[in-house]
Amino acid sequence: MRRRSEPTAAARARPAGSAAAGESRPPESGSAQRGFPTRLLAGGARGFAGLAGLLATAVGGWIAYSALFIRHRAPLPDAIDAERRRFASPAAGGVSYYADRRGGGRPLALIHSINAAASAYEMRPLFEHFRGRRPVFALDLPGFGHSDRADHVYSPALYTAAVIDFLRALAPGGAADVVALSLGSEFAARAALEGPDLVHSLTLISPSGFSARGEEGRSQRASRAGTGDRLLRAFSFPLWSQAFYDLLASPPSIRYFLRQSFAGPPDPGLVAYDDATSHQPGARHAPLYFISGKLFSPDIRETVYERLRLPVLVLHDEDGFVRFDELPGVARRRANWRIVRIAPTRGLPHFERPVETARALVHFWQKADDEAAG
Repeated sequence: MRRRSEPTAAARARPAGSAAAGESRPPESGSAQRGFPTRLLAGGARGFAGLAGLLATAVGGWIAYSALFIRHRAPLPDAIDAERRRFASPAAGGVSYYADRRGGGRPLALIHSINAAASAYEMRPLFEHFRGRRPVFALDLPGFGHSDRADHVYSPALYTAAVIDFLRALAPGGAADVVALSLGSEFAARAALEGPDLVHSLTLISPSGFSARGEEGRSQRASRAGTGDRLLRAFSFPLWSQAFYDLLASPPSIRYFLRQSFAGPPDPGLVAYDDATSHQPGARHAPLYFISGKLFSPDIRETVYERLRLPVLVLHDEDGFVRFDELPGVARRRANWRIVRIAPTRGLPHFERPVETARALVHFWQKADDEAAG
């Protein structure tokens, strides 16, 4: 007979810590309960590390692809079929512009916007419309088109100086009627304020600087928040700056951003030229300042626009990148300001509504001349 204190054979066969059927298990110790979140966190860390590894591989692959397979010296034709000239700007180096001196009257100076693939092509419809009727000139801003694309500091002051130098090159023809697009409007307005003898009238097409506070685009918010320097350092880091810009200036990206600027299909010639001009040596330098917010002036409305005393016309409708919340107030306070809405457009009315745009310009110039004569 077995003694009661002796374990049965089945009990002796069970591993230590196991329970027989029907027996309840003692609760797990605190250390075992704490082990579950630890294992969960460890699994999450391994998953994050794997995702980070995949991301690093993708970024490294794009950097290598950019360096080895993307062309950075594409053939670059003239943006406009006209004489192309250059002048030396003390602030910006070699600056290119297109000229058609046929026709009489006051010079017409055209200034394009700034973006990842900007050039004088953006003003081509106006150049073509008015050439032969009056002297017409279209500037390639520094860092774009056939102007120098040096790796130096780009700023509102540099662009303003380049516009003033451009207008002085036209000075023998007298003060110019200036037409500027989007962010180029800020530089043109500064030039008119600093060189009032160089500008007879100023037309701003879909200008920046009129968004209500908090409604600005990302680059403009960076300018107001003062984060531009940090963004510029990140975007221009030598290891990836070219690859980053190549992503911004890829054909799908160019088409995407142009679709935001056209109510209808984007102009095919502009699409093609944007691709060519963004694949040049040094093409990334100025645009990186732009997307960092370094080229916008948060106080442009108060310190520049509202101080203008010459005739000012604003042409606009909708725009995918800027707003015009503060524009009606400026026009109410300033009798020299006029606003014409050309619809339906989204920032480039001279491409989509060229006849209406030209008609508005001619009417504005005639009225400005009549007021000056009276």
